[in-house]
Amino acid sequence: MLSLSRRTFPAINQDETLLELEQISFIIYFMDSEQDVKEYRPELIPRRGEAIAWLGTLMVVGTWVILILIGNRVSFWLPILGVPLALVAIGISLGNWMDRRTILKVSSLGINFRNGLRRVEIGWNDIREVRVLPAQWGKKVQVFSEGSYFGFHTLGEVSAHGKSLGRTGFKEGEQILKMILDQADLKLVQQVDVGNTQEGYYYARE
Repeated sequence: MLSLSRRTFPAINQDETLLELEQISFIIYFMDSEQDVKEYRPELIPRRGEAIAWLGTLMVVGTWVILILIGNRVSFWLPILGVPLALVAIGISLGNWMDRRTILKVSSLGINFRNGLRRVEIGWNDIREVRVLPAQWGKKVQVFSEGSYFGFHTLGEVSAHGKSLGRTGFKEGEQILKMILDQADLKLVQQVDVGNTQEGYYYARE
């Protein structure tokens, strides 16, 4: 006569099972959201202008130092010329550094912007208004929520004497703007007068 051994199974904890199912659902939702993310980066202008600005600054500062070392009188034009050149060089370098670290991500949940100095995350329902203003190159788009803000530029071409020097701003800037307006359900409220021939636009919820 065969004897069957009785096996015991651990009791199922219903709360733990529900918690595991919720965690699995969250992971699946998160993975779907990550796959839905679109990533954009701005165009990068050549660094020739930055190099020229720093070269001019070094030449002025070098002349200043040499005159001091050899005991000659320093002309008051040197600091007047050197300080603005240094400020311009620092500004160009900072702008290029930020552009190379700027990234804009759009997903079904909202929009994420960072540029090396700051990071902003705004859900679609949290966007309160968008302003589109004329700029030297492209358009300046400003996105506002209740407690945060970020801005970006649409595509613009930098030129001098009829010669193209490069492009700046987001190549997909107009597409990103339309996506923000559609997802946040913003409507054109009014035009904003910026100058004699330039007009901006203001979008908000109805």
